[in-house]
Amino acid sequence: MSEFRQRYNQKFKEETVKYIQQHSKSIPDIASELNIPAKTLSSWVSKYRQFPDEPFVGSGNLRSHDQIVKDLEQRNKDLEEELAILKKALHIFSKDPK
Repeated sequence: MSEFRQRYNQKFKEETVKYIQQHSKSIPDIASELNIPAKTLSSWVSKYRQFPDEPFVGSGNLRSHDQIVKDLEQRNKDLEEELAILKKALHIFSKDPK
């Protein structure tokens, strides 16, 4: 039988990390207090330290920097396709008509 996996919203995660930072208790103590696995809290704290502006993105969403990179990669792919089409057209129209 599989266990139900608890989901927490962004606001709850941010408030929890702030609570951890404000109190001198250890993560395992706070984990037992909030009934959340200590590993989960550690993960939240490390994400918060790594990405202070956007620590917790929702499911299926990307951080703004990652979204910009993804958009630029798609734009680059589109431009490469356009270039290939233009090269083929140039080749076709540059042939001598006989």
